[in-house]
Amino acid sequence: MDPDRLKGKNILITGAARGMGAANAESFAAQGANVCLGDLDLDQAQKVADAINAKRNGKAIAVKMDVTKRADNEAAVKAVVDEFGEINVGLFNAGLNKPRFFMDIDEDNWDMIMNVNTKAMWLGMQETARQMIAQGPKDYPYKIINVGSIASRKPLVDVTVYCTSKYGCLALTHCGAVALSEHNITVNGYAPGVVVTPLWEQLDKDLVDIGFKQREGQAYDDIVRDALQIKRVSYPDDITGTASFLASRDSDYMTGQMIHIDGGWCIQ
Repeated sequence: MDPDRLKGKNILITGAARGMGAANAESFAAQGANVCLGDLDLDQAQKVADAINAKRNGKAIAVKMDVTKRADNEAAVKAVVDEFGEINVGLFNAGLNKPRFFMDIDEDNWDMIMNVNTKAMWLGMQETARQMIAQGPKDYPYKIINVGSIASRKPLVDVTVYCTSKYGCLALTHCGAVALSEHNITVNGYAPGVVVTPLWEQLDKDLVDIGFKQREGQAYDDIVRDALQIKRVSYPDDITGTASFLASRDSDYMTGQMIHIDGGWCIQ
């Protein structure tokens, strides 16, 4: 790993207290970036930030952040600027899921998932872009990175609202790339499949609760057997390389792209 690949990059990451968000914060900092970990769970986000700072490469701060609130997105961007001088990259990783069969979806389920997965991404993109525009043009692009999902390519009957929210993430990536290109801001994303994180561990239990699977772990086994070309589930460290590429100068001539990191699921 090049300890200077992301040197000089100041990066906001949402949902950064655990899972993919925490792994990306650690990876970015190991490559020289300064990172701001935004999460509702400030205590856990601070633990990750403290561990990063103990390694003494990139620096880290943690902020309490409800991603569904515009004021919190604005405050998180301000925290990056106040601490590091400017913001160069926004990684919008926060997300959740709660499975329901189509006819069992209610307004609470819809609003919860859409607010965190899609509305929050829009708010974060907008507030981050607003600051980037105010900072003025650079000789390299500012970068927005959105975390999508294979659920924007695969209709999954047990998680219809999640699929809808991730179609929205894909649309925000495409529309944002067009809308922000005049300001030299690129918008790209990556779409994981099954990543072993606290979100997926809870989803595994929930799928048993709604009767879609008979035992915990069956969802993992079925997907590996029936859908994946690489015959294992993934882990956060399988994602960090692509995220680093999108945050780095290596992706400067890309925009509007959603890269799948799914073990070949979407070949099907």
